[in-house]
Amino acid sequence: MANIKSAKKRIKVIEKKTARNRMLKSALRTSLKKFNDAVDSNDAAKAQELYPLTVKRVDMACSKGLIHKNKANRTKSQLAGKLNTLKAE
Repeated sequence: MANIKSAKKRIKVIEKKTARNRMLKSALRTSLKKFNDAVDSNDAAKAQELYPLTVKRVDMACSKGLIHKNKANRTKSQLAGKLNTLKAE
């Protein structure tokens, strides 16, 4: 345990940031999973409905520094590709 006041404060701040990061990352994973499940079950309407929410979660994770900008763009591109192939069928 830290003895210095600033170190104690850093511990508190890190715990808050860790909790926020964990929450956002969990929401991102859940959203991606729901979208992929809709695509796998060939439910175009459900996938179309979930697409904007999923992209929003990816952008939020990117802006908060949870994932890299290129990974966010790659993920969004893959989501759009899956949605387009589902619509084409």
